Amino acid sequence: MRILIVKLSSLGDVVHTMAAVQDIRLAHPYAQIDWVVERAFAPLVLRCKGVHRVIHCELRRWRKAPLAAETRQAWKEFKQELQQTTYDAVIDLQGLSKSALVSKLARLAPGGKRYGMANQTEGSSFEAPARWVADVAITLPTHCHAVTRARLLCAEIFGYTLPFYMHFGLLAQMDKGLADTKKVAFRTGLQGLVALVHGTSRADKCWPLDHWRALATRLNAAGFMVALPHGSAAEEATCHEIAQDLAHVQVWPRLALDALTDSLANCDGVIGVDSGLSHIAVALDLAHVQLYNFDTAWRTGPLAERQVEHGGPAPRQVSVYADPTPTVDSVWQAWTSVLAAAQAHRQAAGHNRPSSFANL
Repeated sequence: MRILIVKLSSLGDVVHTMAAVQDIRLAHPYAQIDWVVERAFAPLVLRCKGVHRVIHCELRRWRKAPLAAETRQAWKEFKQELQQTTYDAVIDLQGLSKSALVSKLARLAPGGKRYGMANQTEGSSFEAPARWVADVAITLPTHCHAVTRARLLCAEIFGYTLPFYMHFGLLAQMDKGLADTKKVAFRTGLQGLVALVHGTSRADKCWPLDHWRALATRLNAAGFMVALPHGSAAEEATCHEIAQDLAHVQVWPRLALDALTDSLANCDGVIGVDSGLSHIAVALDLAHVQLYNFDTAWRTGPLAERQVEHGGPAPRQVSVYADPTPTVDSVWQAWTSVLAAAQAHRQAAGHNRPSSFANL
């Protein structure tokens, strides 16, 4: 069986979709799964276990100059690559006009069908053409987590029951530079490396600078090296403001997405705002605290908390919400909780490496 996943963007949404891919693989181990995604996120999808082929596009860039010769040529090449294979199932997991267009362009095998969503879910975008293009449009619960939405859609398509535990299948590699740094840190009495993800594309998701500085100081005092990733000049400047006067801190260079994923995987935990990097931390199964200034964690935050309600282990990833913003104390309390859960998980698994390496 050949399956095409259409999930073009954004970073967090792409990460959320990986769990559905792992569900499909569990139900249909021999399925060939291809994925269409924006070029910027292709390096991450290449790390998703079970994805056979990544077909990248640049719709965001092409629509800025749709009639340019370069755009027309790139569009032609994209269609040729997309249509190399015929598919038994084309699944639009985005529900927008642009993803519906890609779904329509894909070629079906005899008896193949296009699938999509029949309705909008709370807090998520949806456009009517996505429903019109689908041969089978599936109605989903309106109050639905972003990860669960994709998983439910695929489960309905292929007729399986969702597994209780979910896996994202995001693979990472050992970062030798960071591994060497951690060895030095351990010899000097530090107990680990924690990344602080402060950058976000939305100002209303930010956490105050003085909170980050206070949290970083506490981490240093507790024996943790602090790592500060960034993706822009403004975020880099914020990194240096947070790092000021800290004894143990790394301001990372600006890294490509796959290299950044490897660097995060080598950390002992991540504390960050609702952003793509925080969702990567969840997918890597790191100890993680995700910060929210408004109550939307039910839609995009870590799902491990909910498994506890049904008899699962203590969560290694949690969200902290407060209006107007979480306090340093509440974030610190959450961090100590997930750190203890992560350490207990490693002991139960019989190894001392971070749980993010479990899928290697």
